[in-house]
Amino acid sequence: MTRNVVAAGFGGQGVMLLGQILALAATQKQLNATWLPSYGPEQRGGTANCTVVVSDEEIGSPVVDKPMYVVIMNNPSMEKFEKMVEPNGTVILNSTLITLEPKRTDVNYLKVPANELAEQAGSQRSANMVMLGVIGWLWKDIFTLEELEQAMVEKVGDKRPQLVETNKKAIELGYEFAKNLV
Repeated sequence: MTRNVVAAGFGGQGVMLLGQILALAATQKQLNATWLPSYGPEQRGGTANCTVVVSDEEIGSPVVDKPMYVVIMNNPSMEKFEKMVEPNGTVILNSTLITLEPKRTDVNYLKVPANELAEQAGSQRSANMVMLGVIGWLWKDIFTLEELEQAMVEKVGDKRPQLVETNKKAIELGYEFAKNLV
């Protein structure tokens, strides 16, 4: 079993944290995982992305040319990463912020109102956790909802304990949204 995902958005949208939590959840299950960040020249507001590979086998490279899954949080990332996903792959897009129409007919699109769901959880800044929940549902054969939440708590709990409950709720909302969508 090997899965990979590229998460892309503006700096500050939490795509790096999404990837770190996913990789941490994998290693907590004794799976192999890589997390490869890529930052634009800007620090906040520029585009950023990360690639996560999870496998029960040795991972030869953290680089993925044709990802199975792509999480896209904004229009510039849609323009850049939609074309990368492998045929029959899945594009998970933040329908709150993305106004561009999908261009491909050979991939699956999941339109997730990530910011609205995050607002329901308590903060629009948790849109990344909504998307983590969506991936959790799509990868339910690898992770339970609780395992993803546990990895999130381990990653952010000490630094920002006030975000733990909001993030848990956001992960759960994304998971439930995907369950009803797929």
